[in-house]
Amino acid sequence: MVNSTMLDLGSNRSVIRELFEYGKKRAAECGAENVFDYSLGNPSIPSPAEVNENAVRIMRERSSIAVHGYTSAVGDNGVRTAIADDLNARFGTSYKKENLFMTCGAAASLISVFRALTVDHSSEILAIAPFFPEYECFVKANGGVFGYVPADVPSFQIDFKKLEAMISENTQAVIINSPNNPSGVVYSEETVARLADLLTQKSARFGHPIYIISDEPYRELVYGSATVPWVPSFYKNTIVCYSYSKSLSLPGERIGYVLVPSECDGFTDVYNAVAGGARASGFVCAPSLWQYTVGACASSRPDIAGYDENRRLLCGALTEIGYRFAPPHGAFYLFIESPTGDGASFSETAMKHNLLLVPGNGFKCDSYLRAAYCVDGEMIKRSIPAFRAAYLEATGNA
Repeated sequence: MVNSTMLDLGSNRSVIRELFEYGKKRAAECGAENVFDYSLGNPSIPSPAEVNENAVRIMRERSSIAVHGYTSAVGDNGVRTAIADDLNARFGTSYKKENLFMTCGAAASLISVFRALTVDHSSEILAIAPFFPEYECFVKANGGVFGYVPADVPSFQIDFKKLEAMISENTQAVIINSPNNPSGVVYSEETVARLADLLTQKSARFGHPIYIISDEPYRELVYGSATVPWVPSFYKNTIVCYSYSKSLSLPGERIGYVLVPSECDGFTDVYNAVAGGARASGFVCAPSLWQYTVGACASSRPDIAGYDENRRLLCGALTEIGYRFAPPHGAFYLFIESPTGDGASFSETAMKHNLLLVPGNGFKCDSYLRAAYCVDGEMIKRSIPAFRAAYLEATGNA
């Protein structure tokens, strides 16, 4: 006998992964140049040069035991200090190493926090649609109740009337993700300030803090004049989950952190509960080499010019064809409104043209599709006729 929930999760991959695998199969059949795969958010811009340089330097200068051995469970002290110093320089804060817990990427950060805040089986964590589908899996698998606020279409900020109605005495936290996967939208300062005010009121009413869990793997990927508000500056009970997968193009290395500001209510208990959540999940002692590397590169920033060029190219071409979408000011996703009103059916139509777009139902936006434009710019150019053909077919003009 095996756990039926785990069996279901393992037997049924996410639609994103299914599309990615289908794309590899089609590439083998008809040539990679004829398949237009926008399914997976895998960074296409190389890591900054200093990342590889420091990784090599660390392996050369330090003993093998030091490079490949365990660090402290919470992470290396020097690394955590370097990250705290960088955050302080950027956001005018006063964090120390004691505020940071190094993790095996964003998933480990989120799961550790979800476990920390799940007091019992009535504990609820809310997300704001559209959201990364694994949130629901992570919360439920760790004993919590998951709920979500329907999307604020078409702005994709927050529908505060619906959020306020959903918050109850069992609500432990609200997850936000800005810049957002899948919409590419960045929450405004007005949105963050209003959320902070609402949660302050609700926390007082129910007699316990309601935390913001700010999931920030795309923090550095913003375009033009857009800025990402530093959420803990607006709301003291904010826990930040971060990954270097996107900012330093290191998705396969699984390295990130949890930040628990000292201002948080019950700081010591919250931090220790996060550590306990990581311990119970087997997520202590993140990969040592990559801890040392990101510590050495704490002040490094990505060169996002390539993503911005792709964003402009794709947005311009799709607008000309007739598509509508949320204006993306961050991350590397375009959230496209289905010409048919149904994302799943249009995804199937697009597949006929070897165009792979993720239907929005997994993000709780059934009438949308996600396109990850972290791809080769030449592929975008080659894909435009497929976008046009799929649109004309779907609208009856083929």
